[in-house]
Amino acid sequence: MKNQPTRRSLQATAHCIALVALAAASSGVMAKGPDRHLLPQLSPASPANLVGNCESLVARLAGLPNTSISASTTVAAGTVVQAGQPVAEHCRVTGRMFERVSPVDGKTYAIAFEMRLPKAWNGRFFHQGNGGIDGSVVPANGTFGGGPLSSALQQGFAVLSSDAGHSNAQGGPAFGFDPQARLDYGYQAVGKLTPMAKAAIGQAYGKGPDRSYFGGCSNGGRHTLVAAARYAEDYDGFLAGAPGYNLPLAALANIFGAQRYATVATGNPATPPGLESAFTATERKLLASKVLERCDALDGAVDGLIQDTQTCQRRFNFMRDVPTCTGARDGSCLSQEQKVAIAPIFRGATTANGERFYASFPFDAGIGSGGIPFWEFTAPLVLDSGAVGAIFKVPPSSFSLTNGPAFSLGLDIDATLAELYATDATYTEAAMSFMTPPDATDLSAVQRRGGKMLVYHGVSDPIFSVEDTQAWYRGVDRRSGQGADSFVRLYTVPGMGHCSGGPATDQADYLGPLVAWVEGGQAPQAIVAQARGPGNAGGVNAEVPADWAADRTRPLCPYPAVAMYKGAGDVEKAGSWACKSSHGHGNGRGARQHR
Repeated sequence: MKNQPTRRSLQATAHCIALVALAAASSGVMAKGPDRHLLPQLSPASPANLVGNCESLVARLAGLPNTSISASTTVAAGTVVQAGQPVAEHCRVTGRMFERVSPVDGKTYAIAFEMRLPKAWNGRFFHQGNGGIDGSVVPANGTFGGGPLSSALQQGFAVLSSDAGHSNAQGGPAFGFDPQARLDYGYQAVGKLTPMAKAAIGQAYGKGPDRSYFGGCSNGGRHTLVAAARYAEDYDGFLAGAPGYNLPLAALANIFGAQRYATVATGNPATPPGLESAFTATERKLLASKVLERCDALDGAVDGLIQDTQTCQRRFNFMRDVPTCTGARDGSCLSQEQKVAIAPIFRGATTANGERFYASFPFDAGIGSGGIPFWEFTAPLVLDSGAVGAIFKVPPSSFSLTNGPAFSLGLDIDATLAELYATDATYTEAAMSFMTPPDATDLSAVQRRGGKMLVYHGVSDPIFSVEDTQAWYRGVDRRSGQGADSFVRLYTVPGMGHCSGGPATDQADYLGPLVAWVEGGQAPQAIVAQARGPGNAGGVNAEVPADWAADRTRPLCPYPAVAMYKGAGDVEKAGSWACKSSHGHGNGRGARQHR
């Protein structure tokens, strides 16, 4: 049962209505949202063609503030191919912003970028948030979803990609020793790039973008949520995949997990294979099979996917349902010592006194997939070590760059947690400030202006917990007076790992429904996703089970609804499934009681 509106939410609603007339003047017609709120309806973008040719853009963009354009070249139609389809002719513009020499480490820094500008433009701008610690300018294609069949560029968007203000060629996470590079990575590069990109588009087409979108997965999803909180007036739509908006905490939690695994590893835990000996591929597949035994049929069909994740967390008991070894480990059981070491990782990382600082992870069918080992056993030793040690901690640690495994396995979790919130005279903004949204659940600025957000997250994501994202959504719902679904939709993807992969239907178009919502007022309902079995044009997913149809489809349901089999029809087809409420949702408690 929904709570009664609070005084704050009523005031926010009144304020929202008061702004309607003003918003209507610039936005066009008004539309009544699916709840109670009257929200502006943003008008559709209108197309335009490139003015002049690509090569002339170098001179035409020469006056952009704090920017140097290095080249603008024509990319012929068909040079870029996606899912077997040629991308139309476009310009590739490259440049740098705010070049400087660091007073701390003496290195030269700049925000390097590329823009891809279609000759025939759809009137929209897509700011592509990239993954990991950034540090390289990946092609500005604007891809989305697992094994994508399309992209923002292919659909006619002008797309921007950047390195967020540092180059991995200068030492990867070592940029964290420069305080400004930290801030650019966290959020300031976006604030600097956005007006430049819009001005460049204006020069290229004779008008600026009618509608602007921001999107990415993983750290790109984090960028998206941060942009929604900090730069809501600059963007109309936000597409966030696996949004690691608590990235410093998630990285520290992954190190917490590595320390737990190390206690039962039979090999050298300072190496990824040695750390994986704590929880082998055979043992992870055993766990997945036991979760499926308890939970697969909850959605009405035994099909290798668990749609009703929350009910499953109450139904499955890790200590009880996985056999305990009475002798040697042989893949058919887990030792009692393994269970004691592994259970806290699923429950969520804690301090020494048991206070949890990151979300729990749900038990799901994807725990046995091939993408798990990298995040569980390699990342904490070679990625999270550098990120936590050099980028997030105050003060930073040079030891984390020279001996990541020893840094992570010997890390004092409690002391480091405090250092994620710390500042000093050199590093005046803490990681939990520059890496995260200022107030993650306050999206009132997005809501007021008629902006929309679509979020997707794999249930089996081993690095950024889907339960953290679900808690965020519930927080947005509370802050908006139980009106989150009028401007935010969350889609969880059963079986899917980090951004893609796993035994999942991970191929879906999220951008199309977002544009239709922003510019046409069509709130997305179920989104049909497809498995990427043999022959898939967007790229085959090797984790698709052999007994699935190669093109299996499922509806992805807006949270908290779940897909349930209708009881008749081809189980492989989305049309045989319907989005329904689950008894496992509600107040969010109880999902961890049987860990």
